[in-house]
Amino acid sequence: MVFKRYELKYLMDEDQKNAVYEALDRHMELDQYGQSEIRNVYYDTDSFLLIRRSIEKPLYKEKLRFRSYGRPKKDGKVFVELKKKYDGVVYKRRLTMPLDEATEWFGNPDSVPPEGQIAAEIDFLRYRYPGLKPKMAVNYEREAYYCKDGTDLRVTIDTNIRASLDDTDIRSKVPGQVVLPDGYTLMELKTMGGIPLWMTDVLSKNKLYKSSFSKYGNAYKQMVLHKEPETYAALSRNSPSMPADDGTIV
Repeated sequence: MVFKRYELKYLMDEDQKNAVYEALDRHMELDQYGQSEIRNVYYDTDSFLLIRRSIEKPLYKEKLRFRSYGRPKKDGKVFVELKKKYDGVVYKRRLTMPLDEATEWFGNPDSVPPEGQIAAEIDFLRYRYPGLKPKMAVNYEREAYYCKDGTDLRVTIDTNIRASLDDTDIRSKVPGQVVLPDGYTLMELKTMGGIPLWMTDVLSKNKLYKSSFSKYGNAYKQMVLHKEPETYAALSRNSPSMPADDGTIV
């Protein structure tokens, strides 16, 4: 599976979130996943080279992760995802395969990748970044919406974002480190077309501005670099002139 789209992120306080929900009730519906628990395990080098390059905001960046919706069984299906971003556009290459086979693929340097172009692209990372291994688990609750009128806009709202460096088993309990402070929610708008007028009105009236927030990136800053969380209010309500990192337009 291949995706190509813009992904715009917004950090919302309670008032902003309530206003967004009112608009979603009128214009959107929950998609096939609806409300779900998303589990991610990010693969990186011992020195966190992938995420260090990513948070420097280069023109091109990439991440590798295993993802599941809910807790998978040992032989249950997971997504193996290569997520790239170039000049503001997100490209995702994704395979679905049994968890034990995916783990063997990246856990054994002599393993043979699955057949196909997407598998070859993902497998190439093993040679570009020797020593890739599970470095961080990031889990959260997600609501996913699609437009009733057929517009390609997709909206996701993520809460209870937590991360762990110590336990990177995708089947384990939810990690314990909170990535967002109380009262904040992350919304993402995903589209390759334009954003509908009703959504731009919601963003404008509620002073919602694009953020460069990254779940993995911010968890890395907090847990590895031991930096204080960014001023989240400044990333949403109070920063109309803050530059985005992706060059996209609303």
